[in-house]
Amino acid sequence: MDKIIVIGAGPAGMSAAITLAEHGEKVIVIDEYLQTGGRLLGQLYQEADENWWNGIQESKKLYDRALDLGVNIYLNESVVDIDKENNKWMTYTSQQELQTEHLILATGAAEKPFSIPGWTLVGVMSVGAAQVMTNVQRVKPGKKGIIIGVNVLSSAIAMELQLADIEVHSIALPRKSKTSSQAGDPLEVMNSLLHVSHMAPSKFIQLGSKLMKSDFMKKMGIQFYPKKGVTMWDIPIMLRKAVTEIHGDDIVQGVTVATITPDGEIVPGTEELIEVDFVCIAGGLYPLAELAALAGCPFYHIPELGGHVPLHNEKMETTQDGLYVAGNITGIEGAKVAISQGVVAGYSALQQIHGQYDAEITRAMNDVKTTRKEAYIQFHPDIEIGKDKMQQYWDERLMKSGK
Repeated sequence: MDKIIVIGAGPAGMSAAITLAEHGEKVIVIDEYLQTGGRLLGQLYQEADENWWNGIQESKKLYDRALDLGVNIYLNESVVDIDKENNKWMTYTSQQELQTEHLILATGAAEKPFSIPGWTLVGVMSVGAAQVMTNVQRVKPGKKGIIIGVNVLSSAIAMELQLADIEVHSIALPRKSKTSSQAGDPLEVMNSLLHVSHMAPSKFIQLGSKLMKSDFMKKMGIQFYPKKGVTMWDIPIMLRKAVTEIHGDDIVQGVTVATITPDGEIVPGTEELIEVDFVCIAGGLYPLAELAALAGCPFYHIPELGGHVPLHNEKMETTQDGLYVAGNITGIEGAKVAISQGVVAGYSALQQIHGQYDAEITRAMNDVKTTRKEAYIQFHPDIEIGKDKMQQYWDERLMKSGK
């Protein structure tokens, strides 16, 4: 029996492997990291039902289940190339060559950086790196820091840093530039901020955010947004302040922050120096899909999904026979959605092998939709629009091919 290969040991890859192994398939999972879990490892937050979502515990559950089912997991091993030869997917890693008729890509997402003067100093890191240091490695990134970039990811991680008794001075915008793009525009950022307002401990903030529906109300909200920010979890979120420079000799010692107009322009003479010993840059996430490009998958840029995404359908199938995708490679969403998508990808592969599992696939696809609808953290507010676009592109390609 040929072994099915899954690239990526995050929540999507592990759930796909488990689904396959539960139905008697031999599975190999490959990941470049030292342990399974991917971005799930760093997650720690309280959900609406007041239960805690602990990424380390959830990762262990998936890992233990996969081991019990006999899944082979190769860690600390990078996939450097994939190719199709004689109906086999050749997978070249840093340590070996493998082949399979069915390959699942669950490569996840990467963080988008933006440059700020001083960003190469020791003590400047991505917000995801700070999350891993704190929640996984149990090492504080510093005593007092500032997060540059207001979005769903930075808001959630700021709360996690505070839980670890790390002082977060504030979350501010980057200076508006070509590299910071929409991250430096207060109005654009407002949309992202509204989608985490339900996580705020303040009922006033939760209720107030519901009034910010129209563009007019959002513009008014930016116009009268407090210069010192609105506090969530005792952390000021500042839409009218931007970090213009990071200071230090060899390591971070402080940042310059200036007031900005509602359009994101610096107000001259408002600069002030804030002492911090670490800085987190939060530019958001994008699908990590280079391997899908190597496999010959067509791509579409869909902002609602977080960037360029390989063409796929609801069954997680790509245009390439025997190649499937699951998780953040299909669009930036939470770990629970990724787990559900992994199940769909697993069943799709099983269907191609055995010619059945229609009911299971339908049930799994419905579970993805339900999980997405109930997601506590939504990285992109228009994710459903993005998914509809992807299905439209898929249907158009089928029509052109005559299938």
